[in-house]
This record gives sequence, C-alpha cells and structure tokens, in this order.
Amino acid sequence: MSAEPAPTASPATTRPEGPATPRPEDEVVGICRDLIRIDTSNYGDGSGPGERAAAEHVMGLLTEVGWDPELVESAPGRASVLLRIPGTDPDRGALVVHGHTDVVPAEAADWSVDPFAGQIRDGMVWGRGAVDMKDMDAMILALVRDMGRTGWRPARDLVVAFLADEEAGGHFGAHWLVDHRPEVFAGATEAISEVGGYSVEIDGRRVYLLQTAEKGLAWLRLLAEGTAGHGSQVNEDNAVTRLAGAIHRIGAHAWPMHLTGTVRQLLTGVAELTGTTFDPEDPEGIARLVDALGPAKKFVGATLRTGANPTQLNAGYKANVIPGAASGAVDLRPVPGEEAAARAMIAELAGPGVRIEALHEDAGIEAPFEGHLVDAMIAAVDAFDPGAQVLPYMLSAGTDNKALGRLGITGYGFVPLRLPADMDFPGMFHGVDERVPIDALQFGTRVLERLLRTC
Repeated sequence: MSAEPAPTASPATTRPEGPATPRPEDEVVGICRDLIRIDTSNYGDGSGPGERAAAEHVMGLLTEVGWDPELVESAPGRASVLLRIPGTDPDRGALVVHGHTDVVPAEAADWSVDPFAGQIRDGMVWGRGAVDMKDMDAMILALVRDMGRTGWRPARDLVVAFLADEEAGGHFGAHWLVDHRPEVFAGATEAISEVGGYSVEIDGRRVYLLQTAEKGLAWLRLLAEGTAGHGSQVNEDNAVTRLAGAIHRIGAHAWPMHLTGTVRQLLTGVAELTGTTFDPEDPEGIARLVDALGPAKKFVGATLRTGANPTQLNAGYKANVIPGAASGAVDLRPVPGEEAAARAMIAELAGPGVRIEALHEDAGIEAPFEGHLVDAMIAAVDAFDPGAQVLPYMLSAGTDNKALGRLGITGYGFVPLRLPADMDFPGMFHGVDERVPIDALQFGTRVLERLLRTC
C-alpha cells in the first residue's frame, strides 16, 4: 500500500463576514449535546446501531467550515472520520488527536434523565458519552472548526481521528486502521486522547492527572469439557464443576503488588502534597496515599497490581441434565510488562481440563512523564489554572492509544477538565447518570487550544 497522506484542506485564513465568529468554547456544549443525541451504543456483538450516523454528523461539521475529511467504513455501519491538518512546523512529528464516537449501552430505566437526550441540568450536560468520550470529541471538533473558520494552525501536523468501536476493543476502529490504513498516521510520533487531564483535590490543592500509562488487557474465554449425563447420577467428569473451580481460583487469587515507574511517580507526588512519605514497602502507607486521591482512587487503586475478574458463565440447558461443556469469561488486566507472566498464571490457576482462548488482547503501555509534549500540557493547564499541579498516573482500563502504540506512537490521556472537588468523575465512566460540567467543557476547550498552538 502506498504511503498517501490523510485528507487535508486549506480553508480561508480570514474570518467570514457577517455575525461574529463563535469562539470554540461557545460551540463545544452544543456539539457535545448533539453527539450524545446520536445513539452509538456498542454491544460488542455487532447488534448496535454502529457509528455511521455520528460519523456523518462529524463530516458535516467539518465540511461546513471548509475541511475535506474522509469517512472510512471498516464494515457496514462501522465508520471513522479522518482529517490531516498541516502544522506551522512540518519538520516535527505529527500529533494524533483522537476520540471514539461509540458508547457503552445505557439502560434508560436506571437513569434519572433520558440517556440520549443531551439534557442540560444543574450546570451539566447529561447523557451517555458525556465523559466517555463525546466531551473530548466536542472539544476537538470545536477547535478544528475554529481553525477552518479563522485560519489558525497547530504547532505541528495534526492527524484528527474520530474512531469506531473503542468500547469493544477497536477491531472496527483503531486496530482496523493500524492494520489496513497505517499511512493515515504517517510521520506521527505522539497521540492524545481520553481518560486523563481531569482534576482532583489533594489536601486542598487541585491536581490534574495526566494519563501516561495503561494496564494491558486480555479478554479470555475458559472452556471446560466433561461427560454429559443425567443429573441424578454420579458424575466425576462434570464440566460445570471443573469450570467453577477454575473461575473460583482465578477470582480469589491475590496478585502481588507491582509498582511501575508511573505509579511510583504519582505516589511520590501525592506524598509531597500531603506532607507524608512514600515507602514502596509499606502497603498501608500506599493505601493511605491512594485514598488521598479521592474519587480517582478507583482508577489508581487498580494499577498497583495485575488483576483478573471472572465476568461471564454459560453452561447447560436443563436443571436435570449435566452438560458436556461449560464456558466462562475472564477480564485480565496485567501491569505493563507482566502480560506473559499473567497469562501463565491464569493457565496455572485454571488447571487441567480447562482450555483458554483469547477473545482480545492488548499490551500495556507506559510513556515518559517528560519531554516537549508533556511540558506543553503542563504549561497549558497552568495558563488557565495557575499553581495547579500535574501528576502522571496509570489507567487501569484501556484506550485506542494501545492500537497506535503498535506503530510506535506514544500515547497520553489528556482531556483537561477542571472539576468540582466532590465530583465522582471516574464513577461516570460507563455509569448511570453520566454527566460533565459545562464550565469544565469550556475550560478544557481553552486548555486544549493552548496546547495545540504550542505543542
């Protein structure tokens, strides 16, 4: 395949005549609400609506201001949108700025609002995707539209991508593009996306958590076989019993603590802010430092060690019939670098007679908390929240940065949101009544603009 550049364009460099051109922060809330209203629920089995409608909406927002993006379908309805914008310094490596347009499903009966109405209430935008991650999609769109209207350009080439299927592993989105359209990312060296850059309060001081690492992931299917028979008879080759034992051992296993460089940097920073010390050999002290992170401890606490959770079970068709096979699923999240050892431990815990198949696997990633891009992110936050601290952290989940990492692109999570100290922001991800403060969206848009102008 030839290395052709991603679509680009050269819109006018002067502001249009007529009404004053809206600022990006004036548009971001409306764009976010409109994206939420497009149901892009991803059930992981191909039964959802797909991302085509959202992709067409994004295409319209971009072409309206003079850009010429490309819509790519990896399968019917599974659509991503791509655009390359030349920067002021073409000699530097390109920056990928990406978001995903799919969302996890929402059970409307559990919500206090319609999850796909994009409602504004209590100074927040409510709806599925408000934080994961149509808020960032809206910020990117507002800024790219402003570039199209006014002609300003980023410091370096931008590869802008709105991707399909992140919530089910990116088979139809980021991974598909890396496998089939790698030329889209030609020359890119770094990327920014979701689940980082949001604020927490530590000992009365606002701290922004920059996501510099992600745990690995392996979604595994366990398959046990046995001898089928009547439920009233003695059966010493019961597939359900064999699978249940494997699932119990895996779920009950105590994984040892393993603190990576990112986690150590974070805990050292928290210790300095709280006036305590970080001792990597003191589990109780580490637990106190994690607790000091408030709601963010849900993410951070899961990064201290590899973890594995049984998530599904399937066996039999009648109460008095012993089935000949049983299956289950396990969500394995290894600390970066421990992927092979973690898989070996799962096999040992599963025991004989249980076969393990990989449904999806991605290696962990860990990027340095240093360099020009990191310095630019810190400076962008400081420009709008002077004196706030920025610390690195590892995400216990995963993003499309894992796929880009296969091309040697270093990924960071940076959605800069200044949040209320008591807001359980991590709980919003895949949660009920997902919502994002309007002023946080506007703040994030200003910070992101500063970053793209200077990074």
